[in-house]
Order: sequence, then structure tokens, then C-alpha cells
Amino acid sequence: MSSPDAFAPGNVVDLARRIAGLPRTGNRWLVAVAGAPAGGKSLLAGMITAAVKAAGRPARAIPMDGFHLDNGLLETRGLVARKGAPETFDAQGFIHMMHRLKQGGEVVYPLFDRSRDLVVAGTASIEAECDVAIVEGNSLLFGEDPWQSLKPLWDLSVWLDTPEEVLRGRLLQRWFDHGHTPDEALARAERNDLPNARRILAGRLEADVTFAADDIRV
Repeated sequence: MSSPDAFAPGNVVDLARRIAGLPRTGNRWLVAVAGAPAGGKSLLAGMITAAVKAAGRPARAIPMDGFHLDNGLLETRGLVARKGAPETFDAQGFIHMMHRLKQGGEVVYPLFDRSRDLVVAGTASIEAECDVAIVEGNSLLFGEDPWQSLKPLWDLSVWLDTPEEVLRGRLLQRWFDHGHTPDEALARAERNDLPNARRILAGRLEADVTFAADDIRV
């Protein structure tokens, strides 16, 4: 499972069956689902997780967004306008958690509440008996320090390839849904989200598997 490949939509199930068939080692298998903001990572991670479970293997989807830095800290660093960029996350905290996940056992982790724009600690957990974690996030295959140290931890990495025009439409809809005016939504997408997406794309490391956005319906 180490050579790059392109998968059609039906092969989400085939991929999940391969993951479900991995040997049980006493530790935990980590599968990374990476891509640009609003690319459909959460949906794809959920699809893979559900298919792994259907194939008879305990699995849980775990988002990277629980490691957003708080807005107050971003303000002191002058980074509020760049929220979502790699430097606006607790990278070391996230990397530490990935090492804990890899070792196995129960791990409690935070989640991001998008409606309140803040992280809530201790919101979710992965059980000790769950030996497959499907981790999703923007920077999981990002080739800058310290993020690139994650690459050796992934037993399988998946990149979700989404055209920029699709990202723009989804990002605008996301901000509309959160009460922003069309001008506000466009400003947030053009000044922050799309530059973040371009940066992630420019610095991405090679993935084992690539899915096209057209294969994922949101």
C-alpha cells in the first residue's frame, strides 16, 4: 500500500477492505486523509471509516481541527486573519497526539466547534479496542517543519484533489451558512482560505492514494 494510485468512487469500499485486512499488531493503524480547506476531507474520512467498520474492523475518524489555536492567542500573534494556516494550529500538540494514537490505548482529544469558532477540550475519545484511526486535516501531508515529521507515522496516506474553483464555491457557501454577507464571504475566501489552500497544495508531500473531488459528493 505504498505506491501512488488513483481510485474511483466505488473503490472507497475496496480501500476500506484493504485497511480492514491489515494485521492486528497491538498498536494502532493511522490513515491520513489530507487536502485543501473545504475539499471534502471530512466526508471522505467518514466514508472510509464507515466502510472499514462495515468490513468488520473498529475505526474512528479524527479531525485535526481540534488543534486550532484560540482566537485570543492568534490575536497576540497577529494571526487572526490567517486562521487555518499551518502556523495557526498547535502543531506540536497534534504531533504528540498522533504518537499517542499510534501506540494504541484510549486517547481523549479536542474538537473544533465551528458555530462558536473555538476548540472544546476533552470532547471525544478513541477506545483502546479501536485499532484504526482515520485522521483528516489540511496539513497532514505538508512538507514544512514540524508538519513533515507526521509522514512516517501514516500507515496509509490519502490526498483529496479538489480544483480551486470548486473550493471557492464551497468556501463561499460555508461562510454564507455562518451568517456572513456575500462580500464578507468572498473576502474570507479570497484573503485567507484560498491562500491557505494554495500553500498546502504547493508544499504537499506524495500520498499513497489520490481521490478526485468529483468522486466525493458534498
